[in-house]
Amino acid sequence: MEAMGINGQLELTGNKIVIKRKGMMAKMTQGLKGDKEILVKQISSIQIKKAGALTNGYIQFSFSGGKENKGGLMDATKDENTIMFNKKQMADFEKIKQAIEEKIDQLSNPSVVNVNQLDAADQIKKLADLRDSGILTEDEFNAKKKQLLGI
Repeated sequence: MEAMGINGQLELTGNKIVIKRKGMMAKMTQGLKGDKEILVKQISSIQIKKAGALTNGYIQFSFSGGKENKGGLMDATKDENTIMFNKKQMADFEKIKQAIEEKIDQLSNPSVVNVNQLDAADQIKKLADLRDSGILTEDEFNAKKKQLLGI
């Protein structure tokens, strides 16, 4: 999932977010920085300021050990953990914020088990039974197991 902003792009991949700085505005406000990756489990808060008719909005991330700018829009333009967006781009940032918050909830509540993980475990158990009864070879079992686990 990705959202394109004025001074950068935000990408949610797996269990991390990536802040990318591409374009002229990004170079003017952030310099020649590379991509910044932040693990979702390290994010302690997400602040979003909606864009108005005459002002840009922004999304800002805070995390343990990070320095948070608290000066509003002007400081947000310089903060490396902030991406600015206009009114047209705002919906994409609201969607990605929601997805990040859902990911944070999943990671903070380990008792919730992914249905796909249960399905894979169930299938592996059935494959093991087929292997034990001689229907599958050890190599066939291992190949299918790796496929189910995404290895």
